[in-house]
Amino acid sequence: MMNKYLANSVHKYASKWLVLLIDILIVAISFGLSYFIRFNLTLNFEVNHLMLQLPIVAIIAMITFFITGSYKGVIRHTGVRDVYNIFNAICLSSILTILLILGNRKLNYVDDFTIPLSIIIIHSLLAFIGLVASRYIFKALYHSVLTESYNSSKNIIIYGAGESGILTYNALTAHLKSNVRVVGYIDQDKQKVGKLINGVKVYGKEELNESFLLKREVSEVIFSIQNIGHKELMGLVEGMVDFPVLVKIVPPVEDWINGELKVSQIKQIQIEDLLDRAPISIKNSKISQELKDKVIFVTGGAGSIGSEIVRQICTYDYKSLIVIDQAESPLYDLQQELKQNGFHNFIPIVSDIRDKNKMNLIFQEYSPNIVFHAAAYKHVPLMEYNSYEAIKINVAGTKTIVDLAYNYDVDKFVFVSTDKAVNPTNVMGATKRIAEMYISCKQQLGKTKYITTRFGNVLGSNGSVIPLFKKQMEKGGPLTVTHKDITRFFMTIPEASQLVLEAGAMGEGGEIFIFDMGESVKIYDLAKNMIKLSGLRFPEDVDIKLTGLRPGEKLYEELLANGENTLPTYHKKIMISKVRSLDYSLVRSKIDELCVNNLFFNSDTVKLMKEIVPEYISNNSDLCELDDKKESKKTLENKILQP
Repeated sequence: MMNKYLANSVHKYASKWLVLLIDILIVAISFGLSYFIRFNLTLNFEVNHLMLQLPIVAIIAMITFFITGSYKGVIRHTGVRDVYNIFNAICLSSILTILLILGNRKLNYVDDFTIPLSIIIIHSLLAFIGLVASRYIFKALYHSVLTESYNSSKNIIIYGAGESGILTYNALTAHLKSNVRVVGYIDQDKQKVGKLINGVKVYGKEELNESFLLKREVSEVIFSIQNIGHKELMGLVEGMVDFPVLVKIVPPVEDWINGELKVSQIKQIQIEDLLDRAPISIKNSKISQELKDKVIFVTGGAGSIGSEIVRQICTYDYKSLIVIDQAESPLYDLQQELKQNGFHNFIPIVSDIRDKNKMNLIFQEYSPNIVFHAAAYKHVPLMEYNSYEAIKINVAGTKTIVDLAYNYDVDKFVFVSTDKAVNPTNVMGATKRIAEMYISCKQQLGKTKYITTRFGNVLGSNGSVIPLFKKQMEKGGPLTVTHKDITRFFMTIPEASQLVLEAGAMGEGGEIFIFDMGESVKIYDLAKNMIKLSGLRFPEDVDIKLTGLRPGEKLYEELLANGENTLPTYHKKIMISKVRSLDYSLVRSKIDELCVNNLFFNSDTVKLMKEIVPEYISNNSDLCELDDKKESKKTLENKILQP
């Protein structure tokens, strides 16, 4: 308690004037010592002369301290810049002293006032050493007192002994209340192994094991490596998840605040960082040219994907942006966010895309050039037994917007689909596939360019698996996984939204754009890594519970349907799905029939969906019985597909 009070007192009362007083005192003492050293550690010199010279030297030193401002530095943060200021002050002081002596010799203002050059040189060295040493001694004492004022401490290993690792060490040790101790560096460079950096030993990568961490009571490992490939970094991180430590990472240099690393920027590694794929970036983008001076509609604009599409569009030079969503509160939140970020040229409209009359009025009033259609119901288990709503929004709602886009001469219509539309096993996926098919039919009329984008699960979107895992972790678990072998493709919300915008720019009508999303991710492994990255043990602290596949759920998702192939685009990560030919008149009539039957709550709507989409085979659902009563899959395909 006394130490904490002392630290607070030092912080409060140790002003720059106290520092100036101590500096002058050190200069005076070093001046006396310089005489003592000059005369072979004896007092065989004129002490009276010393007493005459001492106040003059002190006054000169005070003047130089004022000029250089060396006394204004914060002692507890003393660094190279402060040492440089002290050096300048001492040099200036020596020069002024020599000039004063030479001037006095010529004008003879003060009798017998002279200082030997050897004394000036010795004094300069002693004063410089004394001033620098005093600062570092006070800094060490301050840190020692402050450290003792806190009871607990955590030991940290920094992975990377390069420049980034050293800056990380400096950031950690300069942050007084972080109360941490760096006990070692880990580096793969054999020339660095065994050496000391800031008094901390560098260890080789092969030495990093569980016993090494337990022996040093390490609680955190911070990865601080720049200029490393994504896959290599993720490989190193994944090698740490089995150890009983918290794993953190230093952001790239370009993300540092004003070029300096702050402790607050050192973040715990997120599960998103362990996905086995590098983020997709589109550099050769035509989006700016495509959106310039255009009126743009975004349906479902308050949802996970829709809102990010809106955010990205706001950065371009469009004419006006109409954001439509039936969810009032999320739309209001988006409106406030955009206003706070300085965006004002947008119009939020609370409305339902199933309301044909209202949609018609909106199209009539604003005459859009481009429509991004992201409004949809997307949760597979919910929609499996709520087919009426799924058809009404995903099929009939999309049909309404597609028809209005054609009627009002919209240039481009971009549809946000899903990988669940490929060989669907559930109602939701089937409705999205039917929407894709209707868009293909409308494309044949040759006026509006209809474009579809298809991608996998989106990280952080409403209802996605990672936010669910995080909520379950907060409650102590268990994490629920439907099946041990279930896999999914993943991408980030900005990536998904960027794909939609890029599709709108490059699309010429009739394409289904898909991403090369890398390898699919095993959800069970994702859950295990998430537990371990949180510093917990699996299954001791948090377990994983297998709940069984939900109605309509697949073990794995696909990006292409059977019989489809791909064509390349100017970006190697973006491909065009070349779909099979359809009997467009039959498909359109069947979709019209589906919407009418659904309007009157006809119980045969799912059966009709299976006729429209022959590859739709229900999985783990009560609707599987409809497949048993169907005609053979080949016969149905022949009805829908062109011979």
